Amino acid sequence: MARYNRVNVAPRIFLLFVLVAVLLLGGTIWFDILGLVDARPLIGPVLNLLNLSPQETVAVDYSDVELLDSMELEKRELAIDMHLETLENSREQLSQEVEAYQERLAQLEEREKIQSDRENSFNEKLNRYDDRRAGLVQNARDLTSMRPEDAVAILNEYDDQLLIDTLRMVQELADEAGTFSLVSTYLSLLPEDRAAAIQRKMTQKPSLSSPNDS
Repeated sequence: MARYNRVNVAPRIFLLFVLVAVLLLGGTIWFDILGLVDARPLIGPVLNLLNLSPQETVAVDYSDVELLDSMELEKRELAIDMHLETLENSREQLSQEVEAYQERLAQLEEREKIQSDRENSFNEKLNRYDDRRAGLVQNARDLTSMRPEDAVAILNEYDDQLLIDTLRMVQELADEAGTFSLVSTYLSLLPEDRAAAIQRKMTQKPSLSSPNDS
């Protein structure tokens, strides 16, 4: 029967214990990873001794993430509100400018209407003046073609203003033609009181009304 040296057996036994310890430690760590057992209180000191302590898992605080999202959302809402406020102010300013423009446009239209009325009134006066002058010219020519006595009989029926305007037109036509004026003849044939009144008014009143006179 073979005899074993006790000196050679001791290291083998020690290595066997070490192997068993490693297997136990490895199995415990594996079961801890699988979640079958909680071996951290047992293996923690060993891992710390071997400087192999596992890194702590940093827990994510989802409340902080939600807070950041909420703050970002508030910033966006604030920016949108400021943009909407700017648009509202611009709309109000534009509305005021449109209102002021419409007011100025109404004033311009009123001024144009007044100017148009003035022009129409002036044109009407001008037409009346032209018609009156044309009538006076024709009447003066007709009177000067008559016998002075017949012409004075007609003139004496006129009112003072028409008589004055007719005598002045007779004088104007005679001056333009370079002929003798019958105005003095007509005045001499009129009744003395009527002739004196007409001569006095002719020196006081203007000639035939112009279209600018009211």
